[in-house]
Amino acid sequence: MNPFNHIKQVKAGLLDVGYVEAGPADGEAVLLLHGWPYDIYSYKESSEILAGKGYRVLIPYLRGFGSTRFLSDSTARNGQQSALAVDMIAFLDALKIKSAIVGGFDWGARTADIMAALWPQRVKGLVSVSGYLIGSQAGNKAPLSPQAELAWWYQYYFATDRGLEGYKANTAEFNKLIWKTASPTWNFSEQIYNQSAAAFNNPDHVQIVIDNYRWRLGITKGEAKYDQLEAKLAAAPSIAVPSVTLEGDANGAPHPDPAAYAIRFKGKYAHHNITGGVGHNLPQEAPKAFVKAILEVAEWTK
Repeated sequence: MNPFNHIKQVKAGLLDVGYVEAGPADGEAVLLLHGWPYDIYSYKESSEILAGKGYRVLIPYLRGFGSTRFLSDSTARNGQQSALAVDMIAFLDALKIKSAIVGGFDWGARTADIMAALWPQRVKGLVSVSGYLIGSQAGNKAPLSPQAELAWWYQYYFATDRGLEGYKANTAEFNKLIWKTASPTWNFSEQIYNQSAAAFNNPDHVQIVIDNYRWRLGITKGEAKYDQLEAKLAAAPSIAVPSVTLEGDANGAPHPDPAAYAIRFKGKYAHHNITGGVGHNLPQEAPKAFVKAILEVAEWTK
């Protein structure tokens, strides 16, 4: 049975979360978090390998993606970083999972980093593509070099009403462009892209994406209930759980230099550069390398 053909749902916190579960129910839990503009299929091959090794693999749709829905129409469609992390703690709670190995890339890596930094008792080990991605509104006020700012073009586009309307009108075409620029050597097929693009049809998708990037620039304030968490994150908290960071050699998306974030990891730690033209969607482009990192962290937790 292909677990991706049987999306499960669980009420967790503010959401009814859609997710895939693979592997034995009594296996060690591995939580895998996707980014934007991607979805659970980034982990299809990785999950098959991990399930075959006896792990219980859980791959949820983030808020605004796939079959995940808000339980209330009145809940703010908030994309700020701490809200996504709270969602995933609630997801673990709903499934009665005390702790898990957590892996992610893009938004998923940031969410995993936050979980490991603020709730280390829930994260046995961490695999984070592009490393330490925790940020703050204050930190984002500082301008970057012109070349670095160019790579963030979509963030500034989303800050405008034109960008909101443009993304709403051209979501699938827009996201395919991001796939191509973020992974310039990845020759994905139309079938592969369309398989994931279905997740962007979520009724809250556009609002969550726009809010995520506007929050980063301080255009939206976020919700007061997350202020204490954001204050902790603004201090760039260290991560003490066993951690592996990964970077592809052909990542065309904005990403930090591994040397700049190694100091943030205070526990057992390793960084691996993955070669062979691997772009931003590393778990899907290099699933064996991603699985190897999960297994490396798992070994350290024994």
